[in-house]
Amino acid sequence: MPMGVASRVGPPYSWFMPIPAEKLTEEMQALPADARALLADRLVESLDPLADEEVRASWAAEAVRRRNQVRSDKAEAVPGEVAAAQVRALLHK
Repeated sequence: MPMGVASRVGPPYSWFMPIPAEKLTEEMQALPADARALLADRLVESLDPLADEEVRASWAAEAVRRRNQVRSDKAEAVPGEVAAAQVRALLHK
C-alpha cells in the first residue's frame, strides 16, 4: 500500500484530547523569547487579522518605537513570567 493518509499509524488528530490551556501556557513559556514573540504575534493576528496594510505598518512602527525605548533605557522590560502573573492577577480581581 503506498504511503498516504490511509496508511498512517494512529487515530486522526481530532481524536486526541485537547491540551488544557494552563498546561499549554506553561509549555509555551518554556520556549525561547524569539519563539514566544512569534507565537504571540500569530495568535494576536488570528484573533484580529490586520488586513489593512496601513494598520499593519502602524503596529510595526509602534513595536520599533517601544523596542528603542527599552534599548535606550527610557522604558524597562518586564520578564514574560512577571507580566503573565500580573495579567492573571488582574483577571482574577
